[in-house]
Amino acid sequence: MEIFKPLIALLAIVNPIGVVPFFIHFTQNFTAEQRRRTIRVSAFSAFVVIATSALAGLQIIQFFGISLASFQVGGGLLLLISAVQMLNAQPAEARKEDVTEGSSKVDAGASIAVVPLTIPLLTGPATISTMVIYAEKTRHWWQLAVLVGYGVVVALATYAVFSASGRIARALGQTGIDIMTRLMGLILAALAVELLADGLQKLFPILANSIP
Repeated sequence: MEIFKPLIALLAIVNPIGVVPFFIHFTQNFTAEQRRRTIRVSAFSAFVVIATSALAGLQIIQFFGISLASFQVGGGLLLLISAVQMLNAQPAEARKEDVTEGSSKVDAGASIAVVPLTIPLLTGPATISTMVIYAEKTRHWWQLAVLVGYGVVVALATYAVFSASGRIARALGQTGIDIMTRLMGLILAALAVELLADGLQKLFPILANSIP
């Protein structure tokens, strides 16, 4: 069950169902072919972000001289903030200025598949932090391969959800999407607390010794 924790965290953070209203809004003036291309690019970009974070994220933070324990605490806090946003029925990576920027890009006729749909609405700092933290816990090459594989799972989930976005929106309604986002936020909050506790024990070993 431990091996599935990264996947659960990723699905909770990315939460493509919660991004469906944004996808519908940004692509409402697109042709069917433009919408399909946006879906493909968004799904592939999400995979690239997750895979790169898993394979090279740890080396990047080591290059900047950041300890993993500090990064883990910071990442845990970021996940907790994302969870709080989701409990308020907001996408984990969403920001108002990004939505405004995305709207202007659509008006200008530019593709919004990468920004803001993939970054930051689907993937962003919380996603990157999660992958770096779990990549550090790996001890064998196949465990890293599993993390990259989870990126494929998230990409396929994103592709499937965006492809069915019209039916999902009609079936769930805004209330249903809000409920789903809040449930994913609750799961993410629990995972964030676990990461925070582990990071704090590494930074302050006395905390680990004080736990009976």
